[in-house]
Amino acid sequence: MATSPKTPVYLDYQATTPMDERVLGAMMPYLTTKFGNPHSSTHRFGWEAEAALDVARGQVASLIGAQENEIYFTSGATETNNLVLKGVMDVWGKKRPELITVATEHKCVLESAAACARAGYKVTVLPVKADGLLDLNRLEDAVSEQTALVSVMAVNNEIGVIQPLKEIGAIVKAKGALFHSDAAQGYGKIPLDVEALGLDFMSISGHKIYGPKGVGALYKRTGRQTALTPQIVGGGQEDGIRAGTQAPALVAGLGAAASLCADGMQQEAGRLQAMMARFKDKLFTALPGLILNGDAEKRWQGNLNVSFPGLDGDLLLASIRPLAVSSGAACASAVTGSSYVLEALGRSEDESNSALRIGIGRFTTDEEIDFAADTLIGAVEKLGGLVP
Repeated sequence: MATSPKTPVYLDYQATTPMDERVLGAMMPYLTTKFGNPHSSTHRFGWEAEAALDVARGQVASLIGAQENEIYFTSGATETNNLVLKGVMDVWGKKRPELITVATEHKCVLESAAACARAGYKVTVLPVKADGLLDLNRLEDAVSEQTALVSVMAVNNEIGVIQPLKEIGAIVKAKGALFHSDAAQGYGKIPLDVEALGLDFMSISGHKIYGPKGVGALYKRTGRQTALTPQIVGGGQEDGIRAGTQAPALVAGLGAAASLCADGMQQEAGRLQAMMARFKDKLFTALPGLILNGDAEKRWQGNLNVSFPGLDGDLLLASIRPLAVSSGAACASAVTGSSYVLEALGRSEDESNSALRIGIGRFTTDEEIDFAADTLIGAVEKLGGLVP
């Protein structure tokens, strides 16, 4: 048995990440002495706050090859996704009345798409293959001269698969449509270059990259073709894209978090890949009936979603209290029934209900991951094992 670390061991990094102390350090001046309103343009307190926004804009932009003036701060990826889907269709929907997205998108994208459908636009929701990846041939058949926007997430929040954004972008651009990606789970973890991927819009979240909750960003390519209707109006902040007094402390935290990710992305990805490989090897060796959900290779290696056939997921969760893991997306915890993402992969109700999502990240240690594997294996065996 592995040595017992301090418990509970946090393994829910897709739900949120612990804030990095260096991020908190960058935020503190704007929570104390530099408390000005960024739109107070007549004195030093306002100038200091505005300067914080400018620095953070550059930090967020540099991570994805964007320009500073293409970054707009929001409250998070949910707001940004709503802004892009509803805002784009409001501007371009009369000329090109179709929105295309994917069955495994985050709930806020699917609900925004549903709102667009209620507004009278055509919404096409494409299925995924059994590995969770989008079928590019189906996408090519679906995109037409009537398509205004295609929205495909970078990294799935439940199963961790990485969609082929470059290939998707080429298909979308060939038909003259706009391309958006919810990159909440990919930004700061995998290389994303908006030019290389053909992206017109990207949604970013602070609390998924060791930054604060309540802040995110929109990348919007410069140009008339990316016009959208603001969803929050008021004092004209963020060039009128998103009104409301900005929060310099939160924005500074997002910028610092982005900068830290840029500095350590490659090294961190390698560390997590090695750690997850050892974890999976232990689990699948001891529990040969385990089912991996999502492609084995084309995935963010900090995410593992597995089904335990024959076991009740809630009972299994109750049996592993020393581990902080989840049975799916945190945003869907209040929704009863099977995971719609796993259903889209063709998983049975039993396989879906027995699934756990395990997420590791910057502060996960080897000691913790070994303890987690032993704890999970022991719990499964105590509950009677898996159905062969």
